[in-house]
Amino acid sequence: MDYAVVTGAYGGMGRATVELLTKKGFTVFALDRKVEDPTPNVIPVEVDVTSEESVLRAVEQITAVTNEIKAVVHFAGIYILDSLVEITEERFIRAFNVNLFGVYRINKALLPLLKNNSRVVITASELAPLDPLPFTGLYAITKSALEKYAYSLRMELQLLGIKVSVIRPGAVKTGLLKNSTDELDEFCSRTRIYTYNAKRFKKIVDSVEAKNVEPIRVAKKAFKAISVKHPKYLYNLNRNPLLRLLNLLPRRLQTAIIKGILKENKRA
Repeated sequence: MDYAVVTGAYGGMGRATVELLTKKGFTVFALDRKVEDPTPNVIPVEVDVTSEESVLRAVEQITAVTNEIKAVVHFAGIYILDSLVEITEERFIRAFNVNLFGVYRINKALLPLLKNNSRVVITASELAPLDPLPFTGLYAITKSALEKYAYSLRMELQLLGIKVSVIRPGAVKTGLLKNSTDELDEFCSRTRIYTYNAKRFKKIVDSVEAKNVEPIRVAKKAFKAISVKHPKYLYNLNRNPLLRLLNLLPRRLQTAIIKGILKENKRA
């Protein structure tokens, strides 16, 4: 029997992946801060990825069942939207603690259970390789750092026969998408510096996120990275053509375009 670990297992992408993996014959350890009752071939494990102690307790629960994990799939993450000069230090640090350090903690703790040809799949974002837009900067920074970590991890774990892949999804129809909308609404009401600009930015985000995909499409990418003999390092999904086009332009032109779109034109 093959075992897999999925973090963020009760969110949209995580839940879809857990369901797909169980259909494919896996027994899945479903890790999340809030878990549900066990179901066939799903073992819920409560964990806070920001706490090393909590992660180690979760691994103890896993090792009580098996000493070998075929795949670790990371979906645990948070979306924080704010301005870099108004955000609190607590929120700034928390973004890194969940999106980057949480992945590091899980992988480090589970390494003894990963054998030759095991897989690690890390979920980044389509924003990771792009130049950050206003107010999404912190999220993009954490995901960019996560991709550097993932590539470095791939370099090292290949020496142990373990394969690392990254999924880079665009907008996906999940609770995280709703969270991003809520975050933007809260930012619009909270900001004192960018009141007008935030409202303009919200209109753009709403139009971009309207073109979203179902979580099962991400789950299928994750299963492919787990099941094929030679998985790709990077799997892209639902990339936004306007964001990609903007990123092809010189940075000076990018900033000028964004300034023209978002800046208030005050008239005498």
